[in-house]
Amino acid sequence: QVQLAESGGGLVQAGGSLRLSCAASGRTFSTYAMGWFRQAPGKEREFVAAITWSLGRTFYVDSVKGRFTISRDSAKNTVYLQMNSLKPDDTGAYYCARRSGAVANFLLRQEAAYESWGQGTQVTVSS
Repeated sequence: QVQLAESGGGLVQAGGSLRLSCAASGRTFSTYAMGWFRQAPGKEREFVAAITWSLGRTFYVDSVKGRFTISRDSAKNTVYLQMNSLKPDDTGAYYCARRSGAVANFLLRQEAAYESWGQGTQVTVSS
């Protein structure tokens, strides 16, 4: 059993920055990848970014490339999402997720690839 706990959300003006954290606890060995997803009001949850745990390969949705950076601290079992140049469209609940076993990397953009999810942290960007 793995528990994920997000933190770092909040209210920020457009153009500002936030750093989200997600700490994993429990049976965290054999993590293959962790990802961030978000859900805006009235919309489906969407992929934001993912990182493979061993090699640190990163993947982003096009809308955040150049603005968001995903990183991990293996010693702390923590994944981060640095969000810069935030826009009102970035508003939503942000969820981290964990994949334990190896999988084709293109599947990391899909919710179904992940077994564990956090409760989410709210990010609100005002215009």
